[in-house]
Amino acid sequence: MTTTLRGIAWNHTRGYLPMVATAQRFQELHPDVEIIWEKRSLQAFADQPIQVLAQTFDLLVIDHPFVGYAAAHPVLVALDQHLDQAYLADQAAHSVGASYPSYWYDDHLWALPIDAATPVSAWRADLLSTPPQNWQELLVLARQGHVAVPAIPIDSLMNMYMLCIALGEEPFQTTEMMVSEGIGAQALMHLRELVSACDPICLTRNPIATYEALARGDAAYCPFAYGYTNYARPTYAAHTLTFGNLVHWDDGRQLRSTLGGTGLAISQQCQHIDIAVAYARMVADPVCQANLYFTSGGQPGHRGAWESPAANQQCNDFFLDTLHTLDTAYLRPRYNGYLHFQDEAGPIVHAYLRHGGDVTPYVQQINALYRTSRHA
Repeated sequence: MTTTLRGIAWNHTRGYLPMVATAQRFQELHPDVEIIWEKRSLQAFADQPIQVLAQTFDLLVIDHPFVGYAAAHPVLVALDQHLDQAYLADQAAHSVGASYPSYWYDDHLWALPIDAATPVSAWRADLLSTPPQNWQELLVLARQGHVAVPAIPIDSLMNMYMLCIALGEEPFQTTEMMVSEGIGAQALMHLRELVSACDPICLTRNPIATYEALARGDAAYCPFAYGYTNYARPTYAAHTLTFGNLVHWDDGRQLRSTLGGTGLAISQQCQHIDIAVAYARMVADPVCQANLYFTSGGQPGHRGAWESPAANQQCNDFFLDTLHTLDTAYLRPRYNGYLHFQDEAGPIVHAYLRHGGDVTPYVQQINALYRTSRHA
């Protein structure tokens, strides 16, 4: 009798194909098990929260900000109770930046890091011989019409965090305000200055659309977008992109972008948790990560894959050339209530980027929203 598990992933080569490939291989090793992966857009994930999807699917690809909710509600399986210490120690020792600890919350591990990402830079080496090294050079290039930046609400909020840090204040240091009004205002103004120098279509683009635009030649450089190793691989897009670390701020320090990536979680509704754990263990295993997972279009979460000469050779050193940015990336809050804040704050940032005007009310709205999310 065949045991069937269902999983839900997101509908990009990077998010979907490695799950299908690993599920196929798992079934070859365990003929009595079938794992069926479905896919939906990133927007669909936002419209139907993980706690709803967990009622239908056994396996879920999640973002780490969800773990605060998971720790407070009976939604996901605590994986540290099902995986041996040696395996967990290897995952911890080979984390890409804060990817592995990002899935720990309230003393439990709610997902295994199978995909590591943060905003990095990208450019067309055939169109741009030397990418900008600092913020001022970036602005000059943008005013010349050569820069594209993803500026939809969620990406704009993540970039606001990055610029707050560049200005000397890490956000979310108190429960009363996300950021001081002065620093928040400066961050938004700097971001608007850059976005306003780019084609207005950037306000509608996510990282995928931005990389497709670079591949077409609509622009030559993107200063920060969540990295996609696929676009560094020959023949994936019309033109191969080169990836690197971020520009430096006025004080000489490199920008710190906001950590992303995904983890593989198991629903508490799963009727075959032992099988689901065995599959998750295989997917996050260093051998699978550096080989089957990567060659199937995935972007691994295990450091061994990021440092693999073979993997880097296949993607123009994407991993080695961006690893520093991953290792220094900022870890967002994960408290129960943060996701609501993130969903609502992004459109506020986006509205300022579109309309401009007095920046202070926008920062005040964001801080008020944050206070509500912390005290709900």
